[in-house]
Amino acid sequence: MRIQLWFSVAALLLVSASAHALTTDELVAKNLDARGGLAKIHAIKTLKLEGKLRMGGQFELTLVEYKKAPESVRMEATLQGLTQIQAWDGRNAWQISPFQGRRDPEKMSDDDAKALADDATIGGQLADWQAQGSKLEYLGTEDIDGTEAHKLKVTRKNGDIDYVYLDPDHFLEIRTITDQVVRGTHVQTVTDYGDYEQVDGVYFPLSMSSYTKGAGPFNKQQITIEKATANVAVDDTLFAFPATASAGHAAGAKP
Repeated sequence: MRIQLWFSVAALLLVSASAHALTTDELVAKNLDARGGLAKIHAIKTLKLEGKLRMGGQFELTLVEYKKAPESVRMEATLQGLTQIQAWDGRNAWQISPFQGRRDPEKMSDDDAKALADDATIGGQLADWQAQGSKLEYLGTEDIDGTEAHKLKVTRKNGDIDYVYLDPDHFLEIRTITDQVVRGTHVQTVTDYGDYEQVDGVYFPLSMSSYTKGAGPFNKQQITIEKATANVAVDDTLFAFPATASAGHAAGAKP
């Protein structure tokens, strides 16, 4: 009788645990709380990141990235006096590619602009995901290098899909896998995050390692942020296509 009672209690406990499994909204709330809270995230209107970008384990470039709410971003990577620039102003993307012999600004295509547009928001893909026009789905847990991470599927309004993995203890992002179609080809990019530090009360990852599946061993990128500053003065012209550039470039509409 006691054995039967024990198994009955155990079964009830299992049912109770199942009933209290985390929902999508609870996971997002825990992630935002762990980062510092939505109010503090919203209080950061601009963000400047300075550090190093290592390409393929061979070349190290000086990196500066600017972000401005709601969705503007500019990245500058410098090596031996040459600076690659990529920018997105919320509608159009453009670049200067001196390493490819192109010193004049040129508009980027919709497909090439996707990665910039996806990375533009200061709060990331989970903060204000509904306002961003995304759809969210919880897919349970998955082993990420020995950690049973919570897996969220974020479907963006431009069709890109992010699989976001949250640490089960701290609920911070430890990996994203992004699915995109670029010029008719399916591209899957893996990014790992670490070294979280507070910037004006909000935790940001200061170490990011990424690679594109199937692109070979030399496509890996490692970003190390050495200085992060919030709410610096950043003019909108920093993100806009330079007014002095030729207007004849093909337009890159918002993805």
